[in-house]
Amino acid sequence: MRVSEYYNLGRTQGTLDFVDVDTVNDIRVYIDPSTIRHLEDDWGRECIVMLTTFFDSVLDSVKMGDKARTTYLLGNLGEPNETHLGISKGKSAGRGFGKQMSVEFAAKLEESQAAKTGLIEDLEDTSFFLDKVGKDIVSDITTNIIRGPLIAYTQQMAAVHGIPLVDGVESGPVWNPISLEWEQGFTELPVADGEKLLLVPKVIVRRDLHLSRGEYYRNHLAPTLQSEEEADPGSKLVKILKDGRRRVTKDDIRKEYGSTKSDVTRETLKRPSVYAHYRDLKKRVAPTPISHRELSEVGNTPLPDYDSLLKAVLDTPAGKADANVYHSRVEALMSALFYPSLSMPEMEEEIHEGRKRIDISYTNNAVDGFFRFLSRHKIPSKYVFVECKNYAKDAGNPELDQLSSRFSPLRGQFGILACRSFADKERFLSRCRDTALDFRGFAIALDDEDLKAIVSDVVAAINWKPADPPSPEPEIPPKVHDYPLLHARLKALMS
Repeated sequence: MRVSEYYNLGRTQGTLDFVDVDTVNDIRVYIDPSTIRHLEDDWGRECIVMLTTFFDSVLDSVKMGDKARTTYLLGNLGEPNETHLGISKGKSAGRGFGKQMSVEFAAKLEESQAAKTGLIEDLEDTSFFLDKVGKDIVSDITTNIIRGPLIAYTQQMAAVHGIPLVDGVESGPVWNPISLEWEQGFTELPVADGEKLLLVPKVIVRRDLHLSRGEYYRNHLAPTLQSEEEADPGSKLVKILKDGRRRVTKDDIRKEYGSTKSDVTRETLKRPSVYAHYRDLKKRVAPTPISHRELSEVGNTPLPDYDSLLKAVLDTPAGKADANVYHSRVEALMSALFYPSLSMPEMEEEIHEGRKRIDISYTNNAVDGFFRFLSRHKIPSKYVFVECKNYAKDAGNPELDQLSSRFSPLRGQFGILACRSFADKERFLSRCRDTALDFRGFAIALDDEDLKAIVSDVVAAINWKPADPPSPEPEIPPKVHDYPLLHARLKALMS
């Protein structure tokens, strides 16, 4: 039974920010530390500090030969069954990083030339150079290290969706990045089927790690070996082509040098700059978050039904009596529409020491599309704010001023005002432009008709197919995350 079913949330995976795991069995996705390293929000930065300080501590202890310290650091990594991620068959059983594996992992690091020479810098490097360390092990270790932020995230999602928390639940080891020590205590967490539950954001999980040993071998190490052999006058692998060129195939390289993990490690130790170059390239490219379709396939869950989500919003009666219903339905629709650009919704978030509240606050981790466009145009948008007004009358200056008062250079200066309809929409859009021209931020108003248009654009982009017969002109497929209406509104504000 999935979390959404267990707690009767009335939602499916597409409208949930977390992975809607089975409360007993595992789902085959993995937390990827490289993906976390590209998060730019406060939660992501907290995780990055934990990952960096922990693994630096481990590498330092290994290089200094401090076995007691290494054993302490790695010995507190347990079996993170509470996330229900990984590849256990049947009930989650921590098939990845158990106590015995922590001993073996320490031994592998201590013996590893890759660790001693600095080739291993980050946790994800271990999957390249340590035997029997793969994505499941890396994911389990990462879960342990960021357990503190995951607890906070779980509590945030519980508040959003009304998931009951149980007090006095053992937290498990929590890494303290200041003292560089493990701490344990008690906290509030959901308990499902008698076991504590940790929710995991969709944006940090993948089916495979961002750093790929296969990709590295095919596109970096093997070509380097080919070039070396082709430049060697005495190479036995070189074949002379009819035009006189010297050629060595990748198949020849594989047969001569091998392609196993130990082979890759051996040859990379001789050429550390090759891996350093690959790692630097990957760090510059943000990983593509797992998509709705991928999650649907791996988790056997339905794809978002945008039309049904839109209908729920449109069918909500206007007026104060249904304000909370409208608020919740708008969040469900936008969470599905704007994923993975916007994530981690927080409802009724308090700012200014509780003197103001934001209806919905999203974290902007966009790697492309409209919400990435904001940062490229120097519009602060680390967080995107949404105010919901289920009025039967027009929203006016007070509602616009309420939204713009939530803006700040640190939090963000872009937001959306969701409302039902306008008798004079152009007049209100002009007010939004006045707000932008007065340097009070960028507010885009979306009424029911606008939401219909956005849903139509998204559905059309998802279902796009080339013309049949093919068009004489090259066809450019629409991008799901471009949101043409939002672009048009923002362009009007900036003109």
